[in-house]
Amino acid sequence: MAYDGKLLARARARLEQRRADNQAQWQRRIEQVYGKVPEIGQIDAALRGQMARLVRLTVSKAPDLERQLAALKEENLDLQVRRAELLVANGWPADYLDEIVSCPKCRDTGVYRGAPCACLEKLYNEELTKELGVLMQRGDESFDRFDLSLYSDQPDPQLGLSPRQTMGMVYDSCRKFAADFPQGAPNLLLQGGPGLGKTYLSACIARAVAAKGCSVCYDSASAALDAFERQKFSRDGEEAEAASARVRRMLSCDLMILDDLGTEMTTPMSVSALYTLLNDRLSNGRRTVISTNLSDGELAKRYTPQICSRIAGEFIHLPFVGRDIRLLKKGL
Repeated sequence: MAYDGKLLARARARLEQRRADNQAQWQRRIEQVYGKVPEIGQIDAALRGQMARLVRLTVSKAPDLERQLAALKEENLDLQVRRAELLVANGWPADYLDEIVSCPKCRDTGVYRGAPCACLEKLYNEELTKELGVLMQRGDESFDRFDLSLYSDQPDPQLGLSPRQTMGMVYDSCRKFAADFPQGAPNLLLQGGPGLGKTYLSACIARAVAAKGCSVCYDSASAALDAFERQKFSRDGEEAEAASARVRRMLSCDLMILDDLGTEMTTPMSVSALYTLLNDRLSNGRRTVISTNLSDGELAKRYTPQICSRIAGEFIHLPFVGRDIRLLKKGL
C-alpha cells in the first residue's frame, strides 16, 4: 500500500499519544502499589539488580558459572512468586504492574518484523477514511436506517416486481458486499435516476467497511478525475503534490467509492484518468463502487469501449428504481 506522508504522520502521532497515555497509566499504577505495599517496590528493585548480576555473570569465566546461574534463576522465581502473592493479597491481579501496551505485537512502536504493524495501518486507514466526510453529510447513514417503505409496493407491469421488491434485493446485495468485504466482495455499479438512494447506500457500505479497519476513499467523479489532471499539469508545486497524494490514495485504498459518474466534463484527459483508475484497481484486486445516473446505453456513448467493457464485465449492476425520495419527503 502506498502511504500518504501527511496521513501517516497523523497516524504515527496518534500511536505515540496512545503509547504515552499507556506509559502514564502504568506509572500511576506503580506509584499506587509502591505507596500501599513498599515491599513490592523493594522486590522490583531486587529484580532489576538481578538483571545486572546476570549480565556480569554471562561475561565472566567463573568455574562454577552454571551453579551461580541456576541459583540466580531460583532466586528470581522466588521473588516473582512473592510479588504476585502480594499483589493478589492486596486486591490487584498478578499482572497489574506489567507494562501497559495497546498492541502486543509491536508494543506500540508501529513496527512489527520490519514492516508497519497492523495497529499503525488501522490508524492510517482511520485518517484516510476521514475523507468520507463529504459522503456522510447526515452522519446517521447505516443499513439499519435504510427505509424500504419509501419505495412503492405496486408491481411494475414490465418487470413484474414492485420498486420495493427490487430495492430490497439491491439493499441485500449492498449489505452482503459490506459484510463479505474484502474477501468475496465484487465491484458494484449503483445505477439509476437521482434521489433513489445511491449515495445513501454508498455511505452505508463505507461505514461498514471502514469499521473493519479497511481504508475507504470517496470522491465525486468530477473531483476524482480532476485530481489526475492537476497532478500532471498544475504549475503550482503544492497543488500538484496534493493532487498526487489524492491520486495515490484513490489507487491504493481498499475501497474506492466513485460517486455520480457522468456528471464530470468529458475530455480526453478525464476519460484517460477514468480508465487508469479503473484498470489499476482491477489489476490489483482492489474493490470499487460506482454510482451513476446513466443507463448502459448512455455509458457506451460517453466512454471508450475499454472502459465500458470493464464496467460491464467486472461490476455487478444494481438497478435503483422508484420515485425521487427527496421529492417524496417534500410531498411533491
